[in-house]
Amino acid sequence: MLIRPCREEDCAALARLFFETIHAVNCADYTPAQLDAWAPAPPPLAEWTARLMGTRTFVAEGDRGLMGFANLEPGGHLDCLYVHKDCQRQGVAAGLCSAVEQAAGPVRMTSEVSLTARGFFEHRGWRVVRRQQVERRGQQLTNFVMERPAPV
Repeated sequence: MLIRPCREEDCAALARLFFETIHAVNCADYTPAQLDAWAPAPPPLAEWTARLMGTRTFVAEGDRGLMGFANLEPGGHLDCLYVHKDCQRQGVAAGLCSAVEQAAGPVRMTSEVSLTARGFFEHRGWRVVRRQQVERRGQQLTNFVMERPAPV
């Protein structure tokens, strides 16, 4: 597995990966209506490309293509961390998270983390700041504001 910076030509595949991962993996913790509200379709390519190329985005690439991605916003906010449904529990998320944490440097990091991903982040030393309900297209979704304290 290679962790590398995202290229513009990756963005269409990452939009599909985002959509498919939510519907195939997060279905363990969210209802079909919540999943449809969260990701009703792959994001529009122009908006998605602007989002990913406007942040520090890393992709994990393997022999069969893109395995996942993560992006870091200014101020140490982890915006997205998604791993392809067929690449779960293979160290992809850990590799991507390490790349983002290294890129952020010794600062406090934050993220809004799904029910599905909470345990992964806690295992890495992140802590829950608060549980929250967010509305997406008329559906309430539970997630967690989490932080990685700045290393001392």
